Amino acid sequence: MIEFNNVTKRFGRRVVLDDVSVTIEKGETFVIIGQSGMGKTVMLRHIAGLLEPDEGDVMIDGLRMSHAVDRVRAQLRERIGLLFQSGALLNWLSVGENVGLPLSEHHLFPPAEIERIVDDRLARLQLSDAKYKMPSDISGGMRKRVGLARAIVKNPEIILYDEPTSGLDPVMSEVINQLILQLKREFGVTSFVVTHDMRSAYTIADRIAMLYQGKLIQCDTPDRIMNTDNPIVRQFIEGRLDGPIEVRKDIV
Repeated sequence: MIEFNNVTKRFGRRVVLDDVSVTIEKGETFVIIGQSGMGKTVMLRHIAGLLEPDEGDVMIDGLRMSHAVDRVRAQLRERIGLLFQSGALLNWLSVGENVGLPLSEHHLFPPAEIERIVDDRLARLQLSDAKYKMPSDISGGMRKRVGLARAIVKNPEIILYDEPTSGLDPVMSEVINQLILQLKREFGVTSFVVTHDMRSAYTIADRIAMLYQGKLIQCDTPDRIMNTDNPIVRQFIEGRLDGPIEVRKDIV
């Protein structure tokens, strides 16, 4: 469903993705881990067509997203739901209006049907009571859940999650984890998840990959990642200061 074929991306002299190749199968939940600023969200933005690779190609279901013409890119984006880290809500719309926006702006359904779909998505994320509230009146964690409700409102084939559980308490994090699993089970959704939450990663992933210095240094099942003998991956998943990963001394 998603392919990175020898993708390289630079920002100035810094190489963020260095000849990255990986294939994500249809219906797979693929989790990407790694230090902050290492390029995880850059990979996600390439899938969404928000960034272009300097070298290589990004393919969606056999079609080239990278450097695609506007018509093809728009068609591919229609198949993708995207959860931004902040939720990215429109402050002048209510919670319900934000969730229904992907449907109402394209007049995909009659208003009554849009209302029914919105109510269903809000209920799935325990947000029914917030339907008529404005984004400024709800917490950061709730805004993230509203963003997820909007991402799934069109039943996309692919969902891209940028830190879906950050800022959430453990119980609400598990609600998100179970929703990701439910979408996979019921609809065969393909998910690409950027996270630092290893508990969430082990719960939802079919495969976990670690990005380090621009390269995928290990890509494996949760069990093999948990028991890895790769010293870089092990240091990261255990959250240790000692090891091959360089830690900035000015922040510890």
